[in-house]
Amino acid sequence: MKVLSIQSAVAYGHVGNSAAVFPLQRIGVEVLPVYTVNFSNHTGYGAWRGPLISPEDVAAVIAGIEDRGVFPEIDVVLSGYQGGEGIADVIIDTVARVKKANPDAVYACDPVMGNAKSGCFVAPAIPDLLRERVVPVADILTPNQFELGFLTGTEPGSIDSTLASADLVRARGPRTVLVTSVERPDREADTIEMMVVADAGAWIVQTPLIPMKANGSGDVTAALFTAHLQRTGDPADALARTASSVFDLLSNTFEAGSRELRLIESQEAYAHPRLQFPVRQVR
Repeated sequence: MKVLSIQSAVAYGHVGNSAAVFPLQRIGVEVLPVYTVNFSNHTGYGAWRGPLISPEDVAAVIAGIEDRGVFPEIDVVLSGYQGGEGIADVIIDTVARVKKANPDAVYACDPVMGNAKSGCFVAPAIPDLLRERVVPVADILTPNQFELGFLTGTEPGSIDSTLASADLVRARGPRTVLVTSVERPDREADTIEMMVVADAGAWIVQTPLIPMKANGSGDVTAALFTAHLQRTGDPADALARTASSVFDLLSNTFEAGSRELRLIESQEAYAHPRLQFPVRQVR
């Protein structure tokens, strides 16, 4: 499997491609990383150095990949944090060109905007660009619960309302929606959930809530889920494997007292997920 991953990069820590590439490689996926920013560290520190990469430069890197004749071999285009406003056009054009070369290729979009605790942390124009232009061309969408609410103008909370919100966004294009950080009011205390909604049905998985903020965990989640789904075609299995791997990654990070993901140290969790959490079908 080959994944063309268009995301941010940081030198210190693990977010964007700096979080997604290694777990994918560890499960046997070849990754072609293309950077939208090249920062010293993620912006959660409040200070960072390095450039936003211009849309023209991002497009030039992708064109160079196309020149090598690789597009027919690409199975997935994956995008995450987009940085500047013009990156959306580059991604949309890239998806069209890859799918022309390989009609079986899919586009997986992690619509990074923010979260319930921090609110939106991207440029003001990005959420509307994602909702109006990027989401409709995606095959797989991996919003957190906050982002799903913004994309649909709803307030997903219960299982039924989250399903309804996922169906609203699925009606706009994506056939598979993975909703992360689901916090429904009637769940067990100190737990958190993920839900996948697809043509074949909907499934939810519950894990213990680890009391920490983990920048980059969503990027790992989107990457692993997309790869597992593309490999097996089974949304429930992809959900189970992803939940297991990400929980162990977060557990290792929390136990180490680290602000940055213990990405390398947790590699066995990607390669051999324990599958310790049951997946329940909800539709």
